[in-house]
Amino acid sequence: MSDTATTPRRTVPGGSDRPLTEAYDTALLDLDGVVYAGPHAIEHAVGALDAARAAGMRLAYVTNNASRPPRAVAGHLTELGVPAEPEDVINSAQAAARLVAEKVPAGAKVLVVGGAGLVEAVTERGLVAVRSLDEGPAAVVQGYDPSVGWPQLAEASYAVQQGLPWVASNTDLTIPTARGIAPGNGTLVAAVRAATGVEPEVAGKPMPPMHRETVLRTGARRPLVVGDRLDTDIEGAHNGGVDSLLVFTGVTTPAQVLTAPVEHRPTYLAADLRGLLSAQPAVTATADGGFVCGGWTASVEGGVLRLAGVGEDRYDGLRALCAAAWTALDAAAESGEGSGGGVPDGRKALAELGF
Repeated sequence: MSDTATTPRRTVPGGSDRPLTEAYDTALLDLDGVVYAGPHAIEHAVGALDAARAAGMRLAYVTNNASRPPRAVAGHLTELGVPAEPEDVINSAQAAARLVAEKVPAGAKVLVVGGAGLVEAVTERGLVAVRSLDEGPAAVVQGYDPSVGWPQLAEASYAVQQGLPWVASNTDLTIPTARGIAPGNGTLVAAVRAATGVEPEVAGKPMPPMHRETVLRTGARRPLVVGDRLDTDIEGAHNGGVDSLLVFTGVTTPAQVLTAPVEHRPTYLAADLRGLLSAQPAVTATADGGFVCGGWTASVEGGVLRLAGVGEDRYDGLRALCAAAWTALDAAAESGEGSGGGVPDGRKALAELGF
């Protein structure tokens, strides 16, 4: 997974005649919305990960959430029934701290706007975490923590206005919790951006620093990115030139996948982490321009997605619909209609699948 690699243009979801646990050596798993939501495990996650581990797949947890140090995350996973060690956890705080360390002298002070995970990552790099501009920091690093409020955002703004390098762990606008979708680090970064007019350098998914950190810490040779977000997990996989599995246990809806641009198109789709344990059905094109998967046939007629046939798995129907929708989007882009002109209406087809 390199800083410059990208996957080829994807017009249909991929297929695998082997379980993904056999096709890939390491699963790079997002956490929030994939393995857990707040304090609780996602349904089927514990059993699926246990089975994947037993099948020989290494499990690494790659998260943009910079609020907790790896040992705390590993402890939470272990309590949920997913045994993990601190070295199994790679977070955006680590990527951000490495990026900051490359910009400032060894032992420099860094203004930290975030939680214990970010403080620990900065300290790991031999830097000194401080909380005020008055302490003479050489840079600013910002990450998500539910305790961040106006005083911390103001300190960051003062520092950025003075020209200090500003690194954000990530810019996710939302974060899934046990109660629903809540504001993420991107909303906090936006407050500093609005106050200063400055853009931060971003370390987390989907940006290259996170890819680099993941490679350095896992040594994965045939990695599979597993996530619930198109704009971080899937785009990050695309930027890194690796395959991806999208699960629908977090923020992304089937309707959003149908309209995904090239960089947001996953290799595989599954309801949840049980998708790691099975082969992935192939999507095939028909002579009349349709696409077939598992008994379902999808096509675009008059700007509307149509679904025919009956299959046992509604996600096979979604795979076929994705192929039809993505092909239509690409054709519209090539003809000059733009990114929105060729979006087919998939509401009726999705309703037929129960989405």
